[in-house]
Amino acid sequence: MPIHPRYPHLFTPLDLGFTRLKNRVLMGSMHTGLEEAEGGFERLAAYYAERVRGGVGMIITGGIPPNEEGGFGAKLSTPAEADQHRLITDAVHAADAEVKICMQILHMGALAPNPACVAPSAVKSRIAPHPPQALDEAGIQKQLADFAHCAALARQAGYDGVEIIGSAGYLLSTFLVQKTNLRTDAWGGSFENRMRFPVEVVRRVRAAVGPDFILIFRISAMDMLEGGLAWDEIVTLARAVEAAGANILSTHFCWHEAPVPTIATMVPRAAFASVTGRLRQAVTVPVITSNRINMPEVAESVLARGDADLVSMARPMLADPEWVNKAREGREDEINTCIACNQACLDHTFGGYKQVSCLVNPRACNETLLNYGPTPAPKRLAVVGAGPAGLAYATVAAQRGHAVTLFDSAPEIGGQFNLAKRIPGKEEFFETLRYYRRMIDVHGIELRLNTRVDAAALKAGNFDQVIVATGIAPRRPEIEGIGHPKVVSYIDVILGRQPVGQRVAIMGAGGIGFDVAELITHAGPSGATDIDVFAREWGIDFANHPRGGVTGVVPQVASSGRSVTLLQRKLEPVGKTLGRTTGWTHRATLARRGVRMVNGVEYLKVDDAGLHVRVHGEPQLLEVDTVIVCAGQLPLRTLYDELQAAGMKATLVGGAFEASELDAKRAIDQASRLAAVV
Repeated sequence: MPIHPRYPHLFTPLDLGFTRLKNRVLMGSMHTGLEEAEGGFERLAAYYAERVRGGVGMIITGGIPPNEEGGFGAKLSTPAEADQHRLITDAVHAADAEVKICMQILHMGALAPNPACVAPSAVKSRIAPHPPQALDEAGIQKQLADFAHCAALARQAGYDGVEIIGSAGYLLSTFLVQKTNLRTDAWGGSFENRMRFPVEVVRRVRAAVGPDFILIFRISAMDMLEGGLAWDEIVTLARAVEAAGANILSTHFCWHEAPVPTIATMVPRAAFASVTGRLRQAVTVPVITSNRINMPEVAESVLARGDADLVSMARPMLADPEWVNKAREGREDEINTCIACNQACLDHTFGGYKQVSCLVNPRACNETLLNYGPTPAPKRLAVVGAGPAGLAYATVAAQRGHAVTLFDSAPEIGGQFNLAKRIPGKEEFFETLRYYRRMIDVHGIELRLNTRVDAAALKAGNFDQVIVATGIAPRRPEIEGIGHPKVVSYIDVILGRQPVGQRVAIMGAGGIGFDVAELITHAGPSGATDIDVFAREWGIDFANHPRGGVTGVVPQVASSGRSVTLLQRKLEPVGKTLGRTTGWTHRATLARRGVRMVNGVEYLKVDDAGLHVRVHGEPQLLEVDTVIVCAGQLPLRTLYDELQAAGMKATLVGGAFEASELDAKRAIDQASRLAAVV
């Protein structure tokens, strides 16, 4: 095979002795919710097969428990269940016989949403719904047997291997850490005893599947826990599972309950790869790294530095199933990049176990339901508004063969994304706009920027249909003094059109309020683009690797020095409506910068003295220099009303359709689905 000119490491095969991986790109594990859905295995088969055709070398499925107590819903413990999995493995191998697919065996332990959950000791996780039952010796032997049985069934189901997850706060990792393993028998106490269970799992699985079967062990290379694993313990465990039969190690970072972000958009690209590189020097088997690797040049640089043998990407494969092909063919600018927002994927997984999809690609996990096939009747379409909804509609419609003209009064595409990209920690939004700008060219969309159109102009254009994606207008609360010079709009603040004083009140604590607070309290380089800054902000010591990577390290968050009060009318905790997997990071960051967060607020008036409010019924004066209004938004439908009055056919999408919350996930999904059938 010739060496790839730009990505020589990424496209070099990996020889495992008994089999070969065709490249170094791994589609990492992500539970989709289809595992438990009716007809879910058929949909999973289509989902994985599309990524196979997109060029990946190996796939790890979402986690499958080996028994009832190990999770919820789907499991693999019977031959009948193995038969269901055949739908997946057959589809993958039919799409490309070279591609390997491994099933992740996930025993959730104390994190299982199951009253029958088990753990080494009866230590309840703060994020789990049930206290676990402590395993006795018979229970331990049952779990070991179930792991081996599950792996044998996976082989019977046609998988090329299994991944055993020994990290994240799931069963195996709770044996390893003293805070969750209080046992005094041979399975607890010394580290040698605490690692006995995961090592024995690997040994028994290897014995059950034979030598010619991929066995991956996912190890916590840095668990982000105070008093977590020491580096020498991690190395000892890695060498022990290698000796027990693992032929690949996959590095994982943090437990689910660790107070450090590892996958959110505020995390720098490949932030943890150096930890993998350090472990790679201590073992002889190939090592996988992961976390915030979303573009080919990032993946290639990780491999070139010797930090890993394989790169794992889960969310990027949701965002763009053709990621690998586009990289190989030199079409990197066409990659629909994962922005690590988590809004349609991990927030769904951990927020009630809803079906997963992707904010920037609504087809993810909907491959059998949502397709963009060629239209039998091409139309001339006008799309007004080049924000997320307008861009999604225009590109899907044009891809299907419609002639699309896209209008926007602004000098650039993006709409609200042009605000988001300016918030420290949200720099990835630049990638989405790059993608859409390229799709406009690829699909031949006529783009008219700096163009404000009305019903008359659109009628004169002789369009078959007009799609109104004009977005929102910020809501201006009706309180006394709202026109005071102290009062400014969040749009003007984000765009730098209005100065902001040292003492600030923010009216509204939704996503925009938090973004504004982040912007005006931020100082120095963004942690999202600087690993050293990120490490300081979250108290991580990559150089010395204390226990857990964080023990004894105090977070240091730079601040602008502004005094900021973030206000909301609702009585619920401030920030409660933010994303399940990222909201806590925003609350923590602002708290470390001294931002005061107040609920139960009634706004009374603004005057020279400041903002007058009632907080839980008590009057207060906030002596501030600036009041920033983030009090919701209204749909901007002026054009739509004009078109209706003129008797023209028009369709509302995005914020113009529903503006109660700025929701790019909903806007892109709605627009894509409408364009798929126009």
